[in-house]
Amino acid sequence: MKKAIVAAVFLAGFAFSPAFAALPAYVAPAIADASRPKDDVASDALRDPADTLAFAGVKPGMVVGELFPGGGYFTRMISDIVGPEGKVYGLENAGWKESVDIDRKLVAEPGRTNVVLDVEPFGQFKLPEKVDLFWITQNYHDLKIAKYGVVDMAAFNRHVYDSLKPGGVYFILDHQANPGTTLEQIAVLHRIEKAQVIKEVTAAGFKLVAEGKFLNRPADDHTKTIFDPAIRGKTDQYMLKFVKPEA
Repeated sequence: MKKAIVAAVFLAGFAFSPAFAALPAYVAPAIADASRPKDDVASDALRDPADTLAFAGVKPGMVVGELFPGGGYFTRMISDIVGPEGKVYGLENAGWKESVDIDRKLVAEPGRTNVVLDVEPFGQFKLPEKVDLFWITQNYHDLKIAKYGVVDMAAFNRHVYDSLKPGGVYFILDHQANPGTTLEQIAVLHRIEKAQVIKEVTAAGFKLVAEGKFLNRPADDHTKTIFDPAIRGKTDQYMLKFVKPEA
């Protein structure tokens, strides 16, 4: 009952938003879930979870693989949307001990029986079944940072391709970088150029079908690290939706 009341209040707050009216009905209750941590809720204004979840195409009953849940900002909402008939596989880096501990607490929360955690060396993951959606938010660039581990990106993206059902979606959201940003600069800035991501992912056989511009912020200074206090949480970000061809 409490969740229903909170969801109703949430919906009322967006009653006059044409964009929100077009969102699937199951998105709002997931965002309004009263069990979400306060810090997560406070980030919503900057992260636009409603448009992000809708754009990626998360739906009830889906099986989702989420790389680097990072404490579960999106994990909880995805869990709520896919529901008891769906599944969320959190794929965490064994080297990020704090993240692993936080993720384990998330899995133990009431109502999270549809969330399963897999902890592997950096850049590796295991999925016990084919998934409908492979999700990476703000972490694709990390796969380029050698201090975490050296990752063969061509092999990684092929692994994602093989892990998806035909017609499955590969969703990537990351921080925009200037053209020509080097690996050394990625490691400092924690940004990656959109064109580079598109080139690497399509080389694995994926088709780019849509780009979400909800978090585009052209005024962002791409030469600054995303952790700079002046821009933290307000960086220029892009969303890319790739699909594994049916045939």
